[in-house]
Amino acid sequence: MGQGSKQHNSAQTTPGGSGGLIPNLCSGYALLLLVLAAELLAVLLAVSSSGLRYITWAHLGLVSFLVQWVVLSSAAILCYLQPKLIRLGAVAAGLISYAIVLLVTASYSIVGQWLLRGLDEHSIDWWPVANNLVIAALLAGIVLRYLYLQQLLRHQQEAELRARIQALQSRIEPHFLFNSMNSIASLIAVDPILAERQVEDLSDLLRASIAEAALIPAQRELQLCQSYLHIQQARLGERLKVGWQVEELPAGLVLPNLLMQPLVENAIKHGIEPSTQGGALTVRAAVEGDQLTLSVTNPKPAQRSDKPADGNRMALLNIQHRLAAHFGSAAQLKLNATEDEFTVSINIGLSACSREPSAR
Repeated sequence: MGQGSKQHNSAQTTPGGSGGLIPNLCSGYALLLLVLAAELLAVLLAVSSSGLRYITWAHLGLVSFLVQWVVLSSAAILCYLQPKLIRLGAVAAGLISYAIVLLVTASYSIVGQWLLRGLDEHSIDWWPVANNLVIAALLAGIVLRYLYLQQLLRHQQEAELRARIQALQSRIEPHFLFNSMNSIASLIAVDPILAERQVEDLSDLLRASIAEAALIPAQRELQLCQSYLHIQQARLGERLKVGWQVEELPAGLVLPNLLMQPLVENAIKHGIEPSTQGGALTVRAAVEGDQLTLSVTNPKPAQRSDKPADGNRMALLNIQHRLAAHFGSAAQLKLNATEDEFTVSINIGLSACSREPSAR
């Protein structure tokens, strides 16, 4: 991962800190929800204090004005202090946030009385201030606890998603590893240069398989695919012919790590190896309109049906889950079987896969 990613992770998981569990109140969406919730609270307080029959627009306006100022000011302060609060323990950060809400409530309650009675009036009726503090204490406790649990749930879901993507990514088959090692051992004596290249390709693949789940440059992903095919070509010899139809892709396109490897693995396993004569496998990558299109085509042996085999289906589900995790509905996986060929295509919207990739 790059330095920027390291800094981000350290801010979220500072040892002994709240780990980013303080809710983010700086976004426009969060502010909109706060304004709506504050207005509903103002209506509730106005109705409960005056009764629905005797409520007036003036009273509702005063209550709404006070509640909105308390909520928005508290949110602004918590937003400003968030970088400092996430370095504290969850309990300490929660207590400070709670105290800020109460302090803002008391301040606006007192200022509100001064404005309503006149700036020259120095006597304060503390009962309304106490009432507002009790209401704020109860509601702030409930809301902060709810936001804390929501943030905690979101972090758990993100951690589970990262773990799932990592598990889906790390699928270099043991048989492939053993076959590669045997191939390298047999090549050392007869072709040491090719053996060295095989070691480099295998190291590249193993490093990628144990790397942290991430989006990597599209060109890097195609290089990993090429490394895998180099190893398979050395093993299968003339039985495997590979055609590359890869256009020059725009800079900044990213793909999930080892996305293509399961496709070419299954193309070889189910399309090349069953045939005694082997066959040709074609890898395509191009930008078509507003989409990045990737595809792998392999011959379909006579005994193969249009329905993918169980192992192939598992690989396709793996890829579908990874695409959904990274790109959502902007990515689709399609199958196309003709009388002689079987093609798996991946289409990803350019806007979804165009970003600054994580450094390796």
